[in-house]
Amino acid sequence: MADLDNPVLGSPLIVALDYGSAEDALRLARQLDPKMVRLKVGKQLFTAAGPSVVLALQDLGFEIFLDLKFHDIPNTVGRAVAAAAEMGVWMVNVHASGGSRMMLAARDALSGFAKRPYLVAVTVLTSMQRADLAELGWDAEPIDRVCELAALAEKVGLDGVVCSAAEATLLSQRQRPDFLLVTPGIRQAGDDAGDQRRVVTPSDAMAAGATHLVVGRSITEAHDPAATATQIVESLNINASR
Repeated sequence: MADLDNPVLGSPLIVALDYGSAEDALRLARQLDPKMVRLKVGKQLFTAAGPSVVLALQDLGFEIFLDLKFHDIPNTVGRAVAAAAEMGVWMVNVHASGGSRMMLAARDALSGFAKRPYLVAVTVLTSMQRADLAELGWDAEPIDRVCELAALAEKVGLDGVVCSAAEATLLSQRQRPDFLLVTPGIRQAGDDAGDQRRVVTPSDAMAAGATHLVVGRSITEAHDPAATATQIVESLNINASR
């Protein structure tokens, strides 16, 4: 379970703003408490609204996880990560399958920032199963591939990985104590899993060793998003203040 007295961690709850416009994202954000949650800006919202939506959300007091999953040649990824850092985001990610040279380029690009974002690597998407990996030539269970990529990310000095909560228990035992485990595919009990395949509830994910939880539809489609976010944090029996 995350040590929430550690200012690196703060509240473990990250709300995914899976919207197609800045207006919709800001409308939801204004209903939430920046002391209770952080916000994730992904490809859809960033493509539609650009860096301005990140700055607007930060002006509301939120720390931002820029979830663009950079995966390109090392030089390009390094420059992209540096651009994210210049926006002042709290966390940014790359694909671990880009390899060690690409991840090193990302890490080194952040070395000159006095307050750099946390850099985490995507392992295996939570929508993927063994059959999906086989199509790509990987004859392995998702957890085996996740462990390989997490070990590589730690070796090159990244801050953590994005993984399913189903893999968090094993990774929390294998990786260094301060290695971040950011887990998407989090749903409240009874919620539709959507296109996710490896999903768990918030309390189960934290018990498994996750340090951060990415929750989307369970909050954004709730009748009262703020109350739902509060309920989730309170269910974890933690002090979410940063």
